Amino acid sequence: MTLYDELVARGLIAQVTDETEIKDLINNGKATFYIGFDPTADSLHVGHFMALNLMRRMQKAGNRPIALIGGGTAMIGDPSGRTDMRSMMTTETIQHNCDCFKKQMSKFIDFSDGKALMVNNADWLLKLNYVELLREVGACFSVNNMLRAECYKQRMEKGLSFLEFNYMIMQSYDFYHMFQELGCVLQCGGDDQWSNMLGGTELIRRKLAKDAYAMTITLLLTSEGKKMGKTQKGAVWLDPEKTSPYEFYQYWRNIDDADVIKCLRMLTDLSLEEIDAMADWQGSQLNTAKEILAFELTKLVHCEEKAKKAQETARGLFSGAADMENMPSTILNKDQLIDGSIGILDLMMAAKLVPSKREARQLIQQGGILLDGEKVSDPTMTVSADMLVNGVVIKKGKKTYHRVSVV
Repeated sequence: MTLYDELVARGLIAQVTDETEIKDLINNGKATFYIGFDPTADSLHVGHFMALNLMRRMQKAGNRPIALIGGGTAMIGDPSGRTDMRSMMTTETIQHNCDCFKKQMSKFIDFSDGKALMVNNADWLLKLNYVELLREVGACFSVNNMLRAECYKQRMEKGLSFLEFNYMIMQSYDFYHMFQELGCVLQCGGDDQWSNMLGGTELIRRKLAKDAYAMTITLLLTSEGKKMGKTQKGAVWLDPEKTSPYEFYQYWRNIDDADVIKCLRMLTDLSLEEIDAMADWQGSQLNTAKEILAFELTKLVHCEEKAKKAQETARGLFSGAADMENMPSTILNKDQLIDGSIGILDLMMAAKLVPSKREARQLIQQGGILLDGEKVSDPTMTVSADMLVNGVVIKKGKKTYHRVSVV
């Protein structure tokens, strides 16, 4: 099976501009390709993992990836999939986030000896002359076509700023620049970027009379059509300081039954034959498939040792043999206590088990909270400092455990 055929079989490819040419490029390891990452946070998250996975697979086949960090485009903000305008970021914040991305990406992509490149579009976008850009690049874009682009439709309802309107031009210029300077002939990215990517191929065709190509990755969605990688706490991060290996493992262990096989195909290195054999699994077998998925992804993102620890902790908690060492935990400061104790609602908030006291109160009233194995029925109960010195374990629902202690 060729690389392209495997990517299709795994459900990774959504749309391509020129299938025959793209097949020839990537199957024969001839493609220098890029994927862009806007540094809107100081860590990559599960949504980025699809792109990193594609880059890793294509690099193994001999292709050369370019990880484009959007230090310049982040100053504008991508309107794709947004109903509101993104908040403006300082140059210092953008640079810090770029530095964090570099460190994380190196776990998935081999940047040694020119096998892959990492570039920042701030290096060329911030040097552009506005009038020159309008004359040389702006003349190649039809406003009518741009307004029909999917990436602008949602923003048009509430008002699309001229700042955001320029995003497509900036992203297209990135491809145009790297085509000339780095020999980049293929852009890859999420399927919501299709309009922006076509803008790049068209700019290269009009300015240079040469062909460039685009290939979009299937978005990682649940069976209900929602983006995966979100929890009550927010995004599922690849940084272990923001989402612990155990929490990362548990996210995948707890996904819906309908999403397991799809995620095994799209995200893991297991062979398609192994995954196809699981396709008809039901009941307890599906739980085994979820454990396999969670273990394989935790191993890829963190390491095998941490994946084993996360799995042991999860199994121990499920069987009642809690592994305190590897359990997610929060350490309180004494100043968070009032008169030597803290209310259960505040404790749950401090552990980030709930987004609000109202939700914490509802969970308690529904019988969904246990403290050291005992059901909590009174939302006004307090937990003393003496209890917290040794640590208490809060269980939320059937699967979420969290240890809280005090310094």
